Amino acid sequence: MKIIPAKVEFITPIDGNVVMKRLEECGRVCYKSEDKITEDSAEKFLRGVIRRGHESVLEHCFFTVRFTVDRGISHELVRHRIASFSQESTRYCNYSKDGFGNEITVIKPCFLQEDTLGYAIWESTCEHTEKSYFDMLGCGCTPQEARSVLPNSLKTEVVMTCNIREWRHFLLLRCSKTAHSQMREVATQLLEMVMKEMPVLFEDIAKEVSDG
Repeated sequence: MKIIPAKVEFITPIDGNVVMKRLEECGRVCYKSEDKITEDSAEKFLRGVIRRGHESVLEHCFFTVRFTVDRGISHELVRHRIASFSQESTRYCNYSKDGFGNEITVIKPCFLQEDTLGYAIWESTCEHTEKSYFDMLGCGCTPQEARSVLPNSLKTEVVMTCNIREWRHFLLLRCSKTAHSQMREVATQLLEMVMKEMPVLFEDIAKEVSDG
């Protein structure tokens, strides 16, 4: 059994300047102010759009992210409605095969310390379910039948595509201190990533979740 941390990565190459210029070009159609576009006008324009709540402009650009999380957190991810998802399927993936290292992979729970009884119980339980899974495969069960014993901690990969407006909504909810700790773990990683690439579009979200 392999234990790995949760993580987030961009699938779409991100160029923040290109994104902001495209959003400005789309947004200025509303005001017919295209003549005011300059090399550095996008930042001020988009701050104004966000301040006025005119966030439909932000729907003109999107990006795609791969979340590597446990199955429990994946159930929270796919609840976001204005998004597209592709997810690793336990129905078709057979973790006894060489391509998976002949083992299951589980996500290390960020809320447990390794040297505690709670962590030891969690690890032992995951190892037991791995054995049960392989035993079921060994007696002729299919992967979609054997998956019934796999734990919520099983690693899954979820590819998620949203427009900028929905990513803002996602980060506002999932970076909140009231969010599930494992969801917040990956959401705050993503917030840090987008703040490096296009801070103008997410700086108010970063401030709100920090203050909250």
